[in-house]
Amino acid sequence: MKNLSIFLLLSLISNISLSQELDDSKPAFKFETETINYGKIISGSDGVRVFEFTNIGKSPLIISRVQASCGCTVPKKPDQPIMPGAKGKIEVSYDTKRLGGFSKAITIFSNAKNERKMVKIKGYVEKTASLEKKKNILSVDK
Repeated sequence: MKNLSIFLLLSLISNISLSQELDDSKPAFKFETETINYGKIISGSDGVRVFEFTNIGKSPLIISRVQASCGCTVPKKPDQPIMPGAKGKIEVSYDTKRLGGFSKAITIFSNAKNERKMVKIKGYVEKTASLEKKKNILSVDK
């Protein structure tokens, strides 16, 4: 009985170490930033931003899909696998015709160690007229 317990314990330890070795061979993301702040932008301006990352794993990183938290944000994933040590980009386009503050999540599904990775965008969209008023007020003060 004692031998059986020792055998089971050793088997469990070897399975844990084997699974960690297999996990170490998987790809992994390292983002330059996980949140992009648009700041204050004018309605109708360019809403495209890019998340840049590096595959710091030991095998190719394959992004199967990228999903935004709403229809106002359209993400675009890389078409090709990202090789170990290589850089990749995920392009995100926000609809800047929607006025007011925004905070959106983008979920990345891949074969990485963490199969789901979330990044965020945030900012505030202002009307063009309010910015023109501010410019007029500033020019009157001179």
